[in-house]
Formats: sequence, structure tokens, C-alpha cells
Amino acid sequence: MFQGASSLSLDAKGRLSVPTRHRDALTQQAGGQLTITKHPDGCLMVFPRPAWEEFRERIAKLPMSAQWWKRIFLGNAMDVEMDGTGRVLVSPELREAAGLAKDAVLLGMGNHFELWDKATYDAKEAAAMQAEMPDVFKDFSF
Repeated sequence: MFQGASSLSLDAKGRLSVPTRHRDALTQQAGGQLTITKHPDGCLMVFPRPAWEEFRERIAKLPMSAQWWKRIFLGNAMDVEMDGTGRVLVSPELREAAGLAKDAVLLGMGNHFELWDKATYDAKEAAAMQAEMPDVFKDFSF
């Protein structure tokens, strides 16, 4: 179960260092093999390979009416591997899609991560905090 936020910087080649607290789990779960793809909210999803395979199977079973979403998720997926120092290369196409240049935020989202451009994430989080909570939280106790 991945959780928590990490502020990261992409290097000049588009590589990011996976936070140490997640490296061991990713090595155990997936042998350091990850898959990165687009997320509809404008960030990237980063999956350990086994979690990606489950997600991919669910997406592949969607009906033809969801064909464009299949293309977005599956057609943009890139398999990557952590190097010896825990870095992964984010392709130029995926960096461009998420507006990633240098400063990023990696969020643990349970079985995967979201990778955001820091400024975009900060703006969207601030907007969400100012908006009214969704109905699903109306009876939720904090």
C-alpha cells in the first residue's frame, strides 16, 4: 500500500529518483519494473508491474464505447525499470502530457502512484480545498 507525498526533481534527462521508502517495496513487488501512463486529471500514473497488469486487464475488457480511454491508458503506457540508484526515466511524451519539467510531486495512491507537476498539483489541491466537499463525504466522520 503506497501512501504519502514526496517532492521530487526530474534531472535533465527526465529521470526521477524513487523515494527510498518505496524502493524496497517496488523491488519486492515488481523487481523494480514499473509502468507509467496518462491519467485523465493531467498527471501520470506509475504502477508496479503486477498492479499495472491487473489494471490493464480491467481496461482491456471495457466496451467499444470506451475505446478512446483504452487508447489513452494502454496506448500511452511505457514500461520502465528502476536503475541501480532507484531512478526511472519518464519518456519525453509522458513528461509533456503531464507538463513535467523539473519539480514534481509523487503521491502514493494505494496500489500505484500519481506523478504531478508540482505547480499543477498545488493549484488543483488549493482549488479542491476551497470547493465544497463531494456528497460522498457528507456522512463521513473525520
